[in-house]
Order: sequence, then C-alpha cells, then structure tokens
Amino acid sequence: MLADIVITILLIASSFYLTIVLLRFLLQLARADFYNPISQFVVKATNPLLRPLRKVIPGWGGLDGASLVLAIIVQAITFFLIVVAMSGGVPSMNPLTLLTWSVLNVLDLIVTIYFWSVIAVVVISWIAPGSNHPAIQLVAQITEPVMRPVRNLMPSMGGLDLSPIIVFLILNVIRVVIDNLQRSAGMGALAGM
Repeated sequence: MLADIVITILLIASSFYLTIVLLRFLLQLARADFYNPISQFVVKATNPLLRPLRKVIPGWGGLDGASLVLAIIVQAITFFLIVVAMSGGVPSMNPLTLLTWSVLNVLDLIVTIYFWSVIAVVVISWIAPGSNHPAIQLVAQITEPVMRPVRNLMPSMGGLDLSPIIVFLILNVIRVVIDNLQRSAGMGALAGM
C-alpha cells in the first residue's frame, strides 16, 4: 500500500511539473506572448532548473533544447523511482532503456498537450469567439504551429474550418506510433504514466 501511495504522489507531482516544462518548450516553439500572466508563471516555475541547463545546452533554431532535456531528466528520475517503489529496492536497469522510456513518454505528453489544446480551441471558438482571456490566447498560440500548415493545405469551406479534424487524425496516428514504440521498448505497466 505504501508503494502505491508513493507511486501516486510521484506521478501527480512529476506530471504537473513535466507539463509546465513542456509548456515552456511549446510556448517558445510557438513564439507565444511571454508577457501573458500564464507564460510568466511557466517561466518562473521552470527557471530554477532551466538556468543551469541553459549554460550547457543552448537553444537551436527556435527549439529550447534545455527544456526538452529537463523534461527527459525529470521523467527518467520519476520512472526510476517508480521502478524502485514497485520492486522494493534499487533495480539493475539499463540506463539506455530508462532514457528510451523517458523520451517516449515526453513525446506522448507533447502529443497529449496538443490534443487537448486543439479541443480547447474548438470549444472556445463555439462558446466565446474572440475572447481576450490570457489562457484562451495562450492556447490559441500554442496550437497555431500545428493548425497553420493544415489550414494552408485545405481549401476554403465557406467559413467552416475542418483543420482540427485533420489535426486530430494526425495526432492520433502519432499517438498510436508512440504507444507501439512504448510497448516495443518494454514499458508495459509504465506506459501511459
């Protein structure tokens, strides 16, 4: 029972922090408004661990490599601690396997963030079109890099935007590929955590 409690706490805490770190990565990728109050929270929450990493891992072509590395490190530590809690001791584990699990889970979380962000944009477009709320603006900015290429390829449908359907299809295909890679990597019970 104690192991289940520890695992639950680890999953909740690491998922929350991983989401914030990956939001920082996606906000920078989308060149979102960093003066937005939510962006400021994300920056303040991630700066203590990202500042030292940025000295070693520079950004490249608009990608924040330090944020991705931090997410992978946090995920690797979480998986290691979960395996320790499940086995009752320090397991003999291949570091490459742990790294593979972490990278796959971080990719899955990025796809999940995009999936729910696109759903939010669609729902908000029905309920509160043109809203100036900081959260709504930020979600729209995050999804724009994945929505824009699809919109550019699709012909105009008389004011009806079908690009979210195509984006959902693409995201689900990516999710299936990641899920199969997780199973191939032997994640088993850890997949989806």
